[in-house]
Amino acid sequence: MAALLDEHLPSRYGLARVLSKLGICSRSRAQALVRAGCVRVNGRVVRDPESPTDATRDRITVDGRETVARAKIYLVLNKPRGYVTTARDERGRETVYDLLERHEGTAANWLAPVGRLDKASEGLLLFTNDSAWAARLTDPASHLDKTYHVQIDALADAELLARLREGVVDGGERLALKSVCELRRGEKNSWLEIVLDEGRNRQIRRAVAAFGIDVLRLVRVAIGPLALGDLAKGHTRALTEGEVARLAQMFPGLPKQKR
Repeated sequence: MAALLDEHLPSRYGLARVLSKLGICSRSRAQALVRAGCVRVNGRVVRDPESPTDATRDRITVDGRETVARAKIYLVLNKPRGYVTTARDERGRETVYDLLERHEGTAANWLAPVGRLDKASEGLLLFTNDSAWAARLTDPASHLDKTYHVQIDALADAELLARLREGVVDGGERLALKSVCELRRGEKNSWLEIVLDEGRNRQIRRAVAAFGIDVLRLVRVAIGPLALGDLAKGHTRALTEGEVARLAQMFPGLPKQKR
């Protein structure tokens, strides 16, 4: 029996990419499995990760087990500070996958983060085994809004907010912030709401640092129409069909409902 395939995967891709698209594992893991001789196509061991494979017709097995397209999973994690966004960390630090293990039904499924949050950052982080869905959300051309609540070690005045809105140049790279406003303030610090529609490495921290100001906390509270809401730190939940549908309305190529 041929591996089951969803409508968004063309029939012929390189073998490693097919395994990734089916949600079996990551592309890099698939490449390693193929090179190690763990993958057979129509009963024959294939060691070339780029070997053209027809996922609708070919019988693909991994370690003797026939591949079947995994059910699509879409999760939201409220990432706490101190976790790194990687599957394994060479320095032994805690990773977001330590948190995912608590979510029922994810142990047997390979999930990948949709974008990243650095170790010191918190908040909304998406995971899925639907690589096409993830690619649409992370495509720079999508200009998908990402909303952050940011605590800085200074009191924001009108001049600072205006200059942040203008954007800054750091290391020869222009860092543009779509919008910036003050949410509230204490005696010595302010909370800002910052919206980005592009993704650059440590973009907010670098933009604020250009004015000699440090970020005390950085929490992503929304990606497009998806809001973090009252999800507890370190916990996950599945996206609702309505949330997946709203994303589909923004990006017509995305699936309109969970599969």
